[in-house]
Amino acid sequence: MSDCAIARHHVPNGGGWRLGLKQTVAPALRREWRPVVIVPGYGMNAFIFGYHPRGRSMEVALAEAGFEVWSLDVRNQGESICDGGSRRYGLKDLGLGDLGAAIDYILGHTHTTATAVDTLGCSLGATLCFMQAALAERPRIGALVAMGGALRVEEVHPLLRLALKSPRLAGWIPIRGTRRLAEVVLPRLRHVPWLLSTYLHPGIVDLSKASVLARTVEDPNRHLNRELGEWLRTKDLIIDGRNLTEEFAARVRCPLLCVVANGDGIVTPRAALSAREHGRMAVKDVLDVGTDEIRIAHADLFISDYAEEWLFKPMAAWLVRQQPVA
Repeated sequence: MSDCAIARHHVPNGGGWRLGLKQTVAPALRREWRPVVIVPGYGMNAFIFGYHPRGRSMEVALAEAGFEVWSLDVRNQGESICDGGSRRYGLKDLGLGDLGAAIDYILGHTHTTATAVDTLGCSLGATLCFMQAALAERPRIGALVAMGGALRVEEVHPLLRLALKSPRLAGWIPIRGTRRLAEVVLPRLRHVPWLLSTYLHPGIVDLSKASVLARTVEDPNRHLNRELGEWLRTKDLIIDGRNLTEEFAARVRCPLLCVVANGDGIVTPRAALSAREHGRMAVKDVLDVGTDEIRIAHADLFISDYAEEWLFKPMAAWLVRQQPVA
């Protein structure tokens, strides 16, 4: 049983949404260390970072290592609240607008003495962190962790490429009911483990509480689908005419950790290493997760039986090494 204190906040983003922020603090808090901000990926929310079916969650593991941990729901995710904002938005709105507003709020309400944060982005959440670090006028990021997240996409799983083959079509078709679908499909995966093997392996994930796990699932946004389809087509993400890969190489010098799941079919290892390939920072490390015998897919990083030992602990240790020395 964790003795972490949890507080929930709602932060206006200036665009008609109040963003959800969950703050987790343990008695072991090191006030001189930077807060860690966890940013979820596409089609999900931050719920899963505070839940693990068999062990400590990522939030608790990091908090008990000494960090103040904040998990973010951007607009239209999880605990965010619509105050008249539009559901027509793009990656710029999320990576610069929402993440920027969240960082402002965190640094104004942190229990630490820090003036910057460390970001821990999952999948597309890592790309949003890259945008904030490379394109924001005044980025306040001390270290970057990219968990299965791409800066540039040269290699894409065939099923994902097919789904987003036509950016125009992907941006036209609305998709609803994915959470209910997940509740139905997840318990049945043990009988057909190959069905979603690019996403998770039921042999190493407890799927008995499928309805709880499904709480992290969100419907895709068709406007983002169009933008993502265009990104796959061009390989480099272009934001307001600026090439994110080029801006990242030119401007970002903070330490980088790329987490690579060896069985990830959503963000391939090559894509997950693209920030390291193009980054020019002095510290750019890689954490390989999985073995030849035990393959780790996209969601396995957070909820598999091996998540704490293979990801949470070494990731926390890496973040500790990036903190300022008193």
